[in-house]
Amino acid sequence: MVGLFAGIGGLELGLSQAGHHTELLCEFWGPAASTLRRRFAGVDVVGDIRDIDSLPGVEIVTAGFPCTDLSQVGRTRGIDGAESGLVREVFRLIEQTPPRWVVLENVPNMLTLAGGNAIRFITEWFDDHGWHWAYRTVDSQNFGVAQRRRRVILVASKSDDPRTVLFADEAGTAQRSPGGTSTYGFYWTEGNRGLGWAEGMVPTLKGGSNIGIPSPPAVWVPSAEPGTRVVRPSIRSGERLQGFPAGWTDHVLKTGHRWKLVGNAVSVPVARWVGDRLSKPGEPVEVGRRPLASFEKWPGAAASVHGCRDGWALSERPLSVRRSSLSRVLEVHGVEPLSRNATKGFADRLSRSRLRAGGKPFHDALSEHVSAMS
Repeated sequence: MVGLFAGIGGLELGLSQAGHHTELLCEFWGPAASTLRRRFAGVDVVGDIRDIDSLPGVEIVTAGFPCTDLSQVGRTRGIDGAESGLVREVFRLIEQTPPRWVVLENVPNMLTLAGGNAIRFITEWFDDHGWHWAYRTVDSQNFGVAQRRRRVILVASKSDDPRTVLFADEAGTAQRSPGGTSTYGFYWTEGNRGLGWAEGMVPTLKGGSNIGIPSPPAVWVPSAEPGTRVVRPSIRSGERLQGFPAGWTDHVLKTGHRWKLVGNAVSVPVARWVGDRLSKPGEPVEVGRRPLASFEKWPGAAASVHGCRDGWALSERPLSVRRSSLSRVLEVHGVEPLSRNATKGFADRLSRSRLRAGGKPFHDALSEHVSAMS
């Protein structure tokens, strides 16, 4: 396989766990490229995709192309933005040397931003150049990590049916556990219109705030001692919440850079699932489907094989994997208390909003933490 826009290797690590071998990696940002050289010893790492003349003949090309212009917290310039538009370089390379499979990954906002122009552009390119394609929105929490992280995975092939990769597994919508939870994740940088509230997990890890400041989510642990009930995961905890071994980026000196690396990565267990199915495709499951043209909006899953474009009624939960304990991850890999100023600022914003997640016990816990940190 070849990994383009490889970041710190989430797609590539997951596929390697499924038995695939990496021949070449491409990553522009220095701290990410140094991580690839450290963790994929002996594999050539190229800095700029525009400097690659051609790819070696391989089975798989992966590309977690930049979401900067597509993400809700990014620039929202769309597929013509300077960074997300680099997906055209992927097309240039695979047109010259087509692999058996192409795997793309990006944010779900690509299905809705500007009426879904990004997914329309990508799928029309594959249609126009004789590729079959399928995409599916999946959530990392369904693959065993304690993080809610929705992403779109697209698989394309000239020779094979990509539905046998992405549509061969379906566990359905998860039932809410009646037992409750002992931890609650939230975005401490918000509080006006949203919280990212997540029970028993953290909301999506992000590369940074919209002003470029690393902002790992916070966690409320009601059973902890005063002063440690509102905390932020350590960077090693963040690595585990993405499915990487703790310390995957420990050679990078700046913690802010490490959070950006981890927040922009692909969850390793999701990539492992894709890699397993690339090795052993299965029969697509029987679910409802409709001609794609009949949808007013792009659905969460769709495919085009031999020119037949359908939307598929698939959940974001292909597998039913028991989620790791957030409490255990934090206990083993570390936390730090959320600072007094950060907690107070969040609590003030929350008190002025109409948001009610957590109720009075959560508001009381925030006040208690401000006092404990004074």
